[in-house]
Amino acid sequence: MSSPSAPAAPAGRALVVAGAGRYADPWHPFPVTAAAVAEVVRGTGLEVDVTPDEDGAVEDALARLVDPAARPDLLVLSVGLPRDGAPSPAPGPALEGLRAFCADGRALLGCHVAATSFVEVPAWKGRLGGRWVRDVTWHPEIGPASVRVRRGAHPLLAEDGPAVPDVVELVDEVYCDLRVADDVVVLADAEHDGRTHPLAWVREEPGGRRTAYDALGHDERSFASAGHRALLDRLVRWLAAAPAPRA
Repeated sequence: MSSPSAPAAPAGRALVVAGAGRYADPWHPFPVTAAAVAEVVRGTGLEVDVTPDEDGAVEDALARLVDPAARPDLLVLSVGLPRDGAPSPAPGPALEGLRAFCADGRALLGCHVAATSFVEVPAWKGRLGGRWVRDVTWHPEIGPASVRVRRGAHPLLAEDGPAVPDVVELVDEVYCDLRVADDVVVLADAEHDGRTHPLAWVREEPGGRRTAYDALGHDERSFASAGHRALLDRLVRWLAAAPAPRA
């Protein structure tokens, strides 16, 4: 009798950096949303680590990115903007690690409030493809929302994985008036007050470096939506298929 086949090896390694310490805030349950994101990422076959909910965890994780051997295949950032008035990341290894990863060929996913983060780091703003602009970007109160998927905008929406509906119904914040770069491909948007607001996009640069952003995911109610989880799954699968960085 033949022995059972060994399980397939994971496609790579992901690190979810969740808001903690000075990167936490009173509005976002970062440990809860990080666990929800990690569950989706794990479902694609990647091994996943999540940073602990401890002071210093965010900058410790960023500092380790200085070493190329320590960089994950996919970095997921779900961190807020510190309100202590100090630079973020702090000058030194954490800042250098973030800059190094932004210049690296490995994949990057920004989640929700990450668009507010690292405002003093041009490499981060350039890599993410969009950002929250103080006194310009805003959102209505959290509540039921309908997010339109731009079917046909990108091949990743037609690839294998959970079916992404034409309209994602969920309870979430709808970020309005994000400043979005011209070189992104918008995958999903929502209407508010007669205007269209991009909420998910991807960027692929020369050489194959891939970045994605998902503006959804304020709290656990967002991840209760099968449509949102399916959209996030597609983003992760596309990111994980990025070519390996050159040595």
